[in-house]
Amino acid sequence: MILSVSRRTDIPNYYSEWFYNRIKEGFLYVRNPMNAHQISEIKITPDIVDCIVFWTKNPLPMMKRLDEIKDYSYYFQFTLTGYGNDVEVNLPNKKTTMITIFQELSDKIGKQRVVWRYDPIFFSDKYTKEYHIKAFKSIAEALSGYTEKCVISFVDIYPKNKKNMDWLLSHELSDYELREFAKELSKIAADNNIKLGSCAEKIDLDECGIVHNSCIDRELIEKIIGCKLNVEKDKNQRIECGCVESVEIGTYNTCKNGCAYCYANYSSKSVETNAAEYDPLSPLLCGQVQEDDKITIRKVGSLKETQLSIFDM
Repeated sequence: MILSVSRRTDIPNYYSEWFYNRIKEGFLYVRNPMNAHQISEIKITPDIVDCIVFWTKNPLPMMKRLDEIKDYSYYFQFTLTGYGNDVEVNLPNKKTTMITIFQELSDKIGKQRVVWRYDPIFFSDKYTKEYHIKAFKSIAEALSGYTEKCVISFVDIYPKNKKNMDWLLSHELSDYELREFAKELSKIAADNNIKLGSCAEKIDLDECGIVHNSCIDRELIEKIIGCKLNVEKDKNQRIECGCVESVEIGTYNTCKNGCAYCYANYSSKSVETNAAEYDPLSPLLCGQVQEDDKITIRKVGSLKETQLSIFDM
């Protein structure tokens, strides 16, 4: 099993104590987002979990306790953009704080296991093509030698983020402009020995030197764990998504980063209400089991096949 921690919320930043407690207990509960009274009990012991994929904008709260997951294989997807607090409301300063944290994490666990995400990208009168190119170059130069891969994507507009994106006066580029922009980023990444990939994009950027990326990445996981995996493409994701199947343990409407482009929060009020129910000792993230909840044990297991030979590496 591959554990996704988490597409829905920033567990490393806000709920790492809960996660470490669940690691100690060896299991956790996840509510079905489509039916709140259905709860899955998921075993998360090292013999079951082949790899953990962390998604975060600030892993600092969990970095001092990484030895508690030494029996697990894992990597981080670390989002680091050029946006200010008008867009990413509750994040520390990128130049003075977040770049240093990225470097420290890379030093701790190795550059292969820290994937830089510069996404999602949107354009406005403030965040122009030129602005992004300058910001991307500055961050890429600072992260050169600290990561092997960067992932980009362009913002998608959904009902839950449309109001914010309208307020930011975001606008789209033509395909030609987008490709020229992508070529600039690709060159900057290459100059800093960073491989550039795109996340779930319909537009083909191969000619720009940008490959279709998999965030839950079979190839990377197999390198990290030294085993082949018997795993299929994740059918629950968009057609353009290259991710393989994983078990998502997060909860919508709980991320406190306050990002204007967020796909996982419906409103700041919902986040405030749910976060107030956070109990690091509960099997559930941000909540307790209620009388009318039904708990079902989810069948999970290792996806490992045979050990890789030297010819597979």
